[in-house]
Amino acid sequence: MVTKQLKDTSDGVDLRRADSLAREIFSDVANKWALLIIEALGDDTLRFTRLRDGVEGISHKMLSQNLRMLERNGLVERTVHPTVPPRVDYALTEPGRALRATVDGMCAWTQRHLGHIEASRQRFDG
Repeated sequence: MVTKQLKDTSDGVDLRRADSLAREIFSDVANKWALLIIEALGDDTLRFTRLRDGVEGISHKMLSQNLRMLERNGLVERTVHPTVPPRVDYALTEPGRALRATVDGMCAWTQRHLGHIEASRQRFDG
């Protein structure tokens, strides 16, 4: 993957670090589970079990790993309520909601071009 090289700025930003961080974040969120979790959360606040039910095929372990990664990157907020048993809620942060808008755009692009993609795959595979 080639990322756009940023121009030097006078505001003291370490452009090499910014490029490296962008690559790390893209690598983290560009997996099917992260994108499906972001889409499933939407504008809601969900408990773990309800979120797992909303992401078809995800295991408990994969959901946990991806939620930790999304929380680490500041895209998901985890709230633990002091109850017995403990109640944990998950919600997208403002940057997470902004990323969701991008995910929604990707889904819309897929729907618009699905016929073309399927026809191209058939020609290629045939």
